[in-house]
Amino acid sequence: MSALTVSGPLRFSGRLQVPGDKSISHRALMIAALGRRPCAIRGLSDGQDVVHTRRAVEALGARVEDRGAHGVIVTGGLAGARGAIYLGNSGTGIRLLTGLVAGRGFTTVLDGDDSVRRRPMDRIIDPLSAMGASVRGCGQSASLAPLRIEGRPLRGIDYTLPVASTQVKSAVLLAALAAEGPTTVREPAPTRIHTEEMLAEAGVRVERRGGSVTVWPGEVSPPDIDVPGDPSQAAFWLVGAVLAPDSDLTAGSVYLGQARGGFVDVLRRMGADIAVDPATGDIRARSSRLTCTRVAPEELPGCIDEVPILAVAAAAAEGTTVFEGIGELRVKESDRVAAIVEMLGALGVQSRVEGQTLTVVGAGAARGFTGGTLDSRGDHRMAMAAAIAGAVSSGAVTVEACEAIATSYPGFARDLARSTGWTP
Repeated sequence: MSALTVSGPLRFSGRLQVPGDKSISHRALMIAALGRRPCAIRGLSDGQDVVHTRRAVEALGARVEDRGAHGVIVTGGLAGARGAIYLGNSGTGIRLLTGLVAGRGFTTVLDGDDSVRRRPMDRIIDPLSAMGASVRGCGQSASLAPLRIEGRPLRGIDYTLPVASTQVKSAVLLAALAAEGPTTVREPAPTRIHTEEMLAEAGVRVERRGGSVTVWPGEVSPPDIDVPGDPSQAAFWLVGAVLAPDSDLTAGSVYLGQARGGFVDVLRRMGADIAVDPATGDIRARSSRLTCTRVAPEELPGCIDEVPILAVAAAAAEGTTVFEGIGELRVKESDRVAAIVEMLGALGVQSRVEGQTLTVVGAGAARGFTGGTLDSRGDHRMAMAAAIAGAVSSGAVTVEACEAIATSYPGFARDLARSTGWTP
């Protein structure tokens, strides 16, 4: 496995354009694959997860043509795949595609790597089964991938999510397009609204009321799509700029929609000097002294992917920071709760987990982090968080298994060098 060594402290400066938003990229390809006219998509994420989704919709019958700097052109038409579709490390890909094909007239087998095969799929199997779908695991368990989906007629349902989950909501809403009658999903807390936004833009009847969204079946006619920058990727650079001395960095053209900017709110509450331009999506961060905060359970859906890098920020803050309601982090690409505690321990920072609460005892900016060797556990966000910790450390941090970064951000090392002058 490859390793990445970063020696700090470095200085973050300049302007970076982060990759296209991964969540929107997945949905853009899937919704375009349902369309009745060619759809141009510009700014797609170049991560491996999105590459797998592209290959999946092509295997199902859509045509995707490269247009170089102009992106891709997707011509819809799903007819079924001849063999199993492999989705690598992408939990989003396998869950959303399950909903997409559940009501179609063909059988599909969806599979992934060892990490995806360990992730719980009953959370989408249960509501889709209530709609009349046939979805079952055909490996070690009926609730684990690989999944076999036999396309059947579906009926609309009124479903309350047991846990706030954008992926589950989106799987149900995509299945609703092929159902008889409307489908309503009710959320215990606000989550990302990419799916309903993009379906509405594609001519689907969508209605939001409070904490619920209703989708009616119908034809999909997506407009051309420009994918904005990914805020979850921008978060790494922004935290680096806040923690590193004499730093001033801007992440350009970042998506600022619902449940995606929660990490900015947390950092500002900690005292970070961060400015957001809503007209351009630019986010500028400068060196700051941070103090501790509390991240409440209702905040987690809006910053769930950023907790690893927020934990690095908490480790450099004055005082003790707590993250509450963190159970969902245990079923990501890795057990991120355990991985965060392990990472912080290697940096010389105290942390502990009690039930659903992660507590981080801040070392304070004056002390800095010690160097060390960190195992990313094959998790792209843990690898990038550890690399940023190295950039603001007083010593060298070596990140093992960093090839996982390519699942979402193949150009991460390049952008680290551009923004700090770091050399591999």
